[in-house]
Amino acid sequence: MAASLAASLVAMVAALSHGRPRYAAHDAMLADALAEGQRLADRLLQLADEDAAAYAAYSAASKLAKDTPAAAEKRTAAVREAARGAADVPLQCLETCLAVVSTAEALAGRSNVNASSDLNVAALLTEAAARGAAANVLVNLPAVGDEDYAGTAMKRVEDLLREIARLAKATSEAVLSGDSREPLVLSSSDRR
Repeated sequence: MAASLAASLVAMVAALSHGRPRYAAHDAMLADALAEGQRLADRLLQLADEDAAAYAAYSAASKLAKDTPAAAEKRTAAVREAARGAADVPLQCLETCLAVVSTAEALAGRSNVNASSDLNVAALLTEAAARGAAANVLVNLPAVGDEDYAGTAMKRVEDLLREIARLAKATSEAVLSGDSREPLVLSSSDRR
């Protein structure tokens, strides 16, 4: 939910900048950022619902009977499967947080200066949301019962958190400097 709010702030800043003569050099990027911010806000709300469902599945699996060897085996398999789902969803949230903070960083110094503090808030919210999502990934890994999966997921979490923190800091520095930045050159693959 916090990351969705951050993405909404990104979209708002882009909307307050798009089509304004002062930011004409950035107009294509602003249009893309507006659409991306809205798309990411929606996706993050969807992930919040998916996370609630994943937790419900894990909780249900944890309550399965274990009074016989067959029941215990069935319960263990169900818990492992549900734990993987409960780790996968927040991992997807982390990946989406990276897209939010990347978009915020791109807007910093290239958008409405009167709304620039909202980009800093978006970056801070995104970093906090990412740390929360990371905690949710990590807490579920022991119950997955797959060391390879757990190792890969831990590495991905660390890499994502590092990059999100770097971009959040870059966003803050760009906003606080108050300097205008050169337009981004968007490739055709960057355009949506």
